[in-house]
Amino acid sequence: MAVEAELKAHVRHPDAVHERLASRAEEQVQTYRDRYFDQPTGELTAQDYEVRLRTVEDECSAKTVLTFKEPAVHTSGSKPEYETEVADGASVAALLSGLGLIERIAFSKHCRNYRFTESGYELLATLVHVPELEGTFLEVETQVGRTEDVPAGLAVVRAVLNSLGIVEDDLTTEQYTDAVAARRTRTANVE
Repeated sequence: MAVEAELKAHVRHPDAVHERLASRAEEQVQTYRDRYFDQPTGELTAQDYEVRLRTVEDECSAKTVLTFKEPAVHTSGSKPEYETEVADGASVAALLSGLGLIERIAFSKHCRNYRFTESGYELLATLVHVPELEGTFLEVETQVGRTEDVPAGLAVVRAVLNSLGIVEDDLTTEQYTDAVAARRTRTANVE
């Protein structure tokens, strides 16, 4: 089991953050097409579990990844995570459906990924734009082997965020699934 030690922030100055990240690592531009599954009652979401089927596309290729996340083990929202690449996303979606899960929400994320090492930790920093949401977000994460290692991993993540000009007030624990669902509800109520 790996635990994803991650912090997410609203980015006030996307161009400046982009420049700082580009000076650290090569940029990889990708689109994530995320589909989240749950029981019809919403029980998995209510208990803070996540089942996600993600198709990752770049200009040359596409791959599909199945992810299962357990409930958060830290106030940051960091979660134990199990992930595997799958050969056929449609077959996995059919499997999930056959097990009684339904697609709860689906949306796309446009991502600029930067991979680098800091203080002995392999990090992934991602500038994110979700077309349905305003603004740009930054996710910085590392994988740690045990729940007890999350604070140390987060300390490195926080130091990277600080070096990019991200301050404590910029951090958010709101999930994209909740923000997109709320936006869709507001839009439906206006129409």
